[in-house]
Amino acid sequence: MNFKRGYHREAPEINLIPLIDVLLVILIFLMVTTTYARYSELKINLPTAAGEQSPQKPKTIQVAVDALGHYQVNEKTIESKVDSLSAAMSDIAKGNTEMVVVINADSKATHQAVVNAMEAARRAGLARITFATQSSDN
Repeated sequence: MNFKRGYHREAPEINLIPLIDVLLVILIFLMVTTTYARYSELKINLPTAAGEQSPQKPKTIQVAVDALGHYQVNEKTIESKVDSLSAAMSDIAKGNTEMVVVINADSKATHQAVVNAMEAARRAGLARITFATQSSDN
């Protein structure tokens, strides 16, 4: 028994025109709001100066600290006491307080050993301290 004679069910349609309209509006919005990198060239005339070159590099004192806390000052082994280390630095500096102390510490050296080297430099009157590092081989 077919009670729905003459009634034909239509297949559903997907209307793409409104979808395309929405996508075009979004595209236009993105194009308008996008900033583009503009490489502008500025012509700049920088000032010049005729300054003197630094006469020379400052003299350095090389302090090496190994993993066991032993010290070397300019490749001479020093007793592992702050007083001995300070005396060795004072002998090398000979009153020149502008010398730079370069501390080369082993990666396994204790923090206290490095602090002792810094304290010895302070006692010797040397305030310019730096640390030598090396880059890792990754």
